Amino acid sequence: MRKHSVLIAGHRTSISLEEAFWRQLHVLSKTQNKSLNQLVTEIDATRTQAGRGNLSSAIRVYILEKMEGQND
Repeated sequence: MRKHSVLIAGHRTSISLEEAFWRQLHVLSKTQNKSLNQLVTEIDATRTQAGRGNLSSAIRVYILEKMEGQND
């Protein structure tokens, strides 16, 4: 697991993600024509509104939900 720096609403923060999740996050951002920071900001906003856990966990859940949706 590695720490990665991202910008959320203009503020730099770090997230700890396994390389497989980090790579998939990049793939999803490209697929959605968004920058990585834009996608992470959206995930963070949804997480905050729902009162869910930390950002790294929210990113993992987001990725898994997207992958499950592709298999339907």
